[in-house]
Amino acid sequence: MTAENPDEIREDCSDEECDESNKTDSIKEYGQIAIPNAKHLIHCLNIIGQVEGHYILPPQNKTTKYEHIIPALVAIEQDLSIEGLVIILNTVGGDVEAGLAIAELIASMKTPTVSLVVGGGHSIGVPLAVCAKRSFIVPSATMTIHPVRMNGLVLGIPQTLSYFDKMQERIIRFVTSNSGITSERFREFMMSTGELMTDVGSVLDGEQAVECGLIDKLGGLSDAVECLYEMIENADSER
Repeated sequence: MTAENPDEIREDCSDEECDESNKTDSIKEYGQIAIPNAKHLIHCLNIIGQVEGHYILPPQNKTTKYEHIIPALVAIEQDLSIEGLVIILNTVGGDVEAGLAIAELIASMKTPTVSLVVGGGHSIGVPLAVCAKRSFIVPSATMTIHPVRMNGLVLGIPQTLSYFDKMQERIIRFVTSNSGITSERFREFMMSTGELMTDVGSVLDGEQAVECGLIDKLGGLSDAVECLYEMIENADSER
């Protein structure tokens, strides 16, 4: 064996390079990054693709893993340097319990939060869109509201239907308590038969989502960030 040449040993990266590498890894792995050189230090959290719950989805699926999001939310709530959280949503939905768990955690945070729906906030993406203290949607985005269900036309046993009814009530209570829509209006959208082919439910565009009270405001990224800044500054002035 020959001794290693010290000149050939790779030097450790500088602090700046390591920080940049960590940011890149964070974006690639979790879709999230904190911006340090802004007016206020806010954290951006992406909820994209399909919300993955207790079962691993196929590798070709773009997913948001709840085992990544939950500890990230705990860290954000504890980190005194992070002043606000902006949640960007473009999701087709996914695991109901995982999505509702994430939504409940965000709704219970003291950190100022703003959500922005771009592309789509479908299915369990609806509770995730309204869980922030203020919600925005771009005009071209859509949101699909439908009953809780499994694939197929027939449920095997009455207990399964009862479980779905209870889960559906949990979602309705959460959405109506975190937005301006009434439970009657939400149920009306959920049980509509004229919107979706071979299914019940409704598809709302950005303007319709705001008009019915589901989402607070129509707007884009600059509107969401400016609203978050105002929330942070109001919170600071009240202390």
